[in-house]
Amino acid sequence: MSQTNRSAVRTALALSAALGVMLLAACGGHGEEKAPEKSGASRQNVTATTVAQTNLDRTVTASGTVSAWEEVPVGAETGGLVATAVYVDEGSYVRQGQPLVQMNDALLRAQLNQQQAQVQTAEANVARDDAALERAQELKERGFLSQASLDTALANQRSSQANLVAARAALSETRTRLSQATIRAPVSGLIISRSVTKGQIIAAGAELFRMVRDGRLELDAQVPETELGLVRAGQSATVTSSEAGSTTGTVRIVTPEVNAETRLGLARVALSPGSQLRPGMFARADIAVGAQPATTVPTASVLYRNNRAGVFVLNADSTVRFQPVTVLSRTDAQTAVSGVEPGVRVIVQGAGFLNDGDGVTVSQAAPARAAAQPAAPQPATK
Repeated sequence: MSQTNRSAVRTALALSAALGVMLLAACGGHGEEKAPEKSGASRQNVTATTVAQTNLDRTVTASGTVSAWEEVPVGAETGGLVATAVYVDEGSYVRQGQPLVQMNDALLRAQLNQQQAQVQTAEANVARDDAALERAQELKERGFLSQASLDTALANQRSSQANLVAARAALSETRTRLSQATIRAPVSGLIISRSVTKGQIIAAGAELFRMVRDGRLELDAQVPETELGLVRAGQSATVTSSEAGSTTGTVRIVTPEVNAETRLGLARVALSPGSQLRPGMFARADIAVGAQPATTVPTASVLYRNNRAGVFVLNADSTVRFQPVTVLSRTDAQTAVSGVEPGVRVIVQGAGFLNDGDGVTVSQAAPARAAAQPAAPQPATK
């Protein structure tokens, strides 16, 4: 090979080596620029706070059916008589002793007159036999009357007295039946049903009306067994119905039994007078149970994923995980939850943009009153 050719080959090799170095340098530079960019895109600036244990005013929510405090059936004590008048209808408020139904009592009044005459006859017989016995005793003392005659006078007097007692008892029975022909309200209250009409022959014991004693209603509120221990007699409640609005009430009694199938207990909430609620309506009660120890987090930290409430918990390696919780009560600032332990750190601002396993940068501690909306994510600063 000539000297000229060898020089040309060395020049070509040098150019190839220089081009390769430039290509390697270029490739290496691009890799260093992309790595930080990828790392920065996987982290978000967030704020976090520590789950606390505090005393909060708790409200237990329960629902159930409105019922009568005491439901009183009204029936007929005597039977076989025709109703000649019906004085009240459903929705009427009546006083104790007020007439409700009048039955035909003509026959009973005739019997009453007859028995009054029998009593008068028996009283006259008693007076006659008392006088005869007194005379017989005087004559016996003087020796003008035998002992047998005195015994006869004494027997007649006792028989007359017995007849008088029987006549008075029959009269009292007829008077009672006559008073029962007028059916009266056994208690004061609201008539909620009527099953008697004018002209009806009423049988003894038949139910004619149904009343709510004193017009008092209450809500049979079904309380979960986990919260039943918080409810006490005397606690105030707000009772709400979609059909009748809201009213106030007071817990009258908490029954000692829990349904084994539903795991619900029963709190009877006495309703305030004048409400628009009616027996059989469905309503909800918010019972104020007072300050109770509760695990609390900022309200802004509570999110809903797949219709489940939860918070993002901060792990030791600055990643997050979604922890489902149960919301017990909430205010604008704080929410009482179960399902997360005190001392754990949860994400507040920026939580709405996270997913399980995301890395985060905690920029500051969250204030006690967190904002209602999560802050927009910011790129991490180097």
